[in-house]
Amino acid sequence: MRDDPRLPFSPRFWRSPLRGPWFTSVLGLVLLVGITVLFVTGLVSYAAYNPDLAPVNDKTPDKGVLGFYLFAWPTHPHWLYRLNQGVHVTLGITLIPVLLAKLWSVVPRLFTLPPARSLTHALERLSLLLLVGGGLFEFVTGVLNVQLDYVFPGSFYTLHFYGAWVFFAAFVAHAVLKTPMALRNLRQSREERNDLMAPAPAEPTVSRRGALWFVGGGSLLLFLTTVGQSFDGLRRTALLAPHGGAEPGSGPNAFQINKTAAYAGIDPAETSEDAWRLVVTGRTGTVRLSRAQLAELPLHSAALPIACVEGWSTSDQWWRGVRLRDLAALVGYDGDPPDLFVESLQRHGSFRRSALRANQVADPSSLLALYVNGEDLSLDHGYPARIIVPAAPGVLNTKWVTRLTFGDL
Repeated sequence: MRDDPRLPFSPRFWRSPLRGPWFTSVLGLVLLVGITVLFVTGLVSYAAYNPDLAPVNDKTPDKGVLGFYLFAWPTHPHWLYRLNQGVHVTLGITLIPVLLAKLWSVVPRLFTLPPARSLTHALERLSLLLLVGGGLFEFVTGVLNVQLDYVFPGSFYTLHFYGAWVFFAAFVAHAVLKTPMALRNLRQSREERNDLMAPAPAEPTVSRRGALWFVGGGSLLLFLTTVGQSFDGLRRTALLAPHGGAEPGSGPNAFQINKTAAYAGIDPAETSEDAWRLVVTGRTGTVRLSRAQLAELPLHSAALPIACVEGWSTSDQWWRGVRLRDLAALVGYDGDPPDLFVESLQRHGSFRRSALRANQVADPSSLLALYVNGEDLSLDHGYPARIIVPAAPGVLNTKWVTRLTFGDL
């Protein structure tokens, strides 16, 4: 098979003159920086979802030592999660052409015969399988999640979290072995021949620098057609993002949402003034409040964005409602409030029940919001009442709230 140029196992099958150590090294160093940033921002995002509240928000209860870094997620600056997730998603999509070009540049090595020349070589090939397979898995699941295509065989959070650790472990091992060589390839004035270079190359139609410009142009195009989902003024340019395009309608409630009331199974009748009551439970018992009674409590305002794991976000909206710490005081927590368990009228889907840490509850900008931009919440934005907390992921800003339970979780 090695002697038949019609088969990919033969070095003569691969004839592109672009392949070589310099081209591969440039792409590899770009990915070294980019994937490291992706991994760090991904871990930060996971910490925002699960600020060490394992019984409630944790989708990976068996993670063990992988949760060593979890901490009480801060509430300031209020745009923290918006920035982190915007960078994570936009950078991930921007790197897709670079990843594909890097895989193309080394694809002949996948067909090298014999597949394992020694135990050491077999272990190296296995690490490459984890590297390539893990990379493709992470990028594919990430893109599907951004596009709201929930076709996963399990929870996205679980699959993406464990997949990230497997991929990054292989990535670190590969980087330790290959980065010195890549730097040496870039410093050399003449390119050394290696097994990536075609023994009988075809006539070039583009230079290697031209190919890099092509890859960079593809990345720039993806960047420009994605990044706008994080900025209201640029949203129309986000052609590849589900939350790109014009804002949904007009008026004070005309800003992006992920789940409509119909999707969440909300019956408008159960949100009416007569039917809906907020149940607040704590140290001294339970309080039931109508929306009118909530509106009679001291109201406060906060300008906060909505930012979601898919990378989209809104600009700061003007929310008005009752501070969570004031609601905690109604049920016996006059000093520092405890953790909070939130329940929604939502019938199905993740995070219809969620938790907030005590530091989030205590923040003066954390509200049970009744109004936005000077008007009542619309049903799709969580009427009669919703949570809004600075720097929290969108799914933890629970809509259609029906019960608040204060206490250590």
